[in-house]
Amino acid sequence: MADQLTFYTHPMSRGRIVRWMLEEVGQPYETVLLDYASSMKASDYLAINPMGKVPAIKHGDVVVTECAAICTYLADAFPDKGLSPLPGSPERGAFYRWMFFAAGPVETAALVKAVNAEVPADRQAMAGYGTHATVADVLEKLVTQNDYVLGNRFSAVDVYLGSQIGWGTQFGTIEKRAGFDAYLARIMSRPAALRAREIDDKAMAA
Repeated sequence: MADQLTFYTHPMSRGRIVRWMLEEVGQPYETVLLDYASSMKASDYLAINPMGKVPAIKHGDVVVTECAAICTYLADAFPDKGLSPLPGSPERGAFYRWMFFAAGPVETAALVKAVNAEVPADRQAMAGYGTHATVADVLEKLVTQNDYVLGNRFSAVDVYLGSQIGWGTQFGTIEKRAGFDAYLARIMSRPAALRAREIDDKAMAA
């Protein structure tokens, strides 16, 4: 697809995940930097994302928000990059499973930890993530049994879920473990990841 690709972001936001994904895709894109106090809540951006949050992308006439959705969309929009299994392939189920595990249980568990909240033991069955320990155990097994989430193949899931693990272990919302360190060393040293961090770090400095 040759449609214009526009990326709405702030360098201190989840937009860093999408920046990495865009660099993996390798297609030209325009960046629109927004600030939290004004432009993110302005009417022209609220027409893009009524939540008044970043990131968001616009690809031609298609608008996508939410990091997991954006990563999935970009992987599918540019299939020649091999960042998602083809529809109907056996790996496709695992792709969806772990992408949305990251968007649901992992994201929620990290938020609960970040605000120093705790689900009472008698209410844990109501929490989609169960317990922090369960989430960490599942993630550790997932990223240590193979090089990447889908086996020996890097995919958009590694961008999104890997970013969640990276932020979580950095800020204390996910327990540090040797298996996480090894996995992060593999994925965060990718050229696209390094380029994305450099771009956003420069934007922060500016």
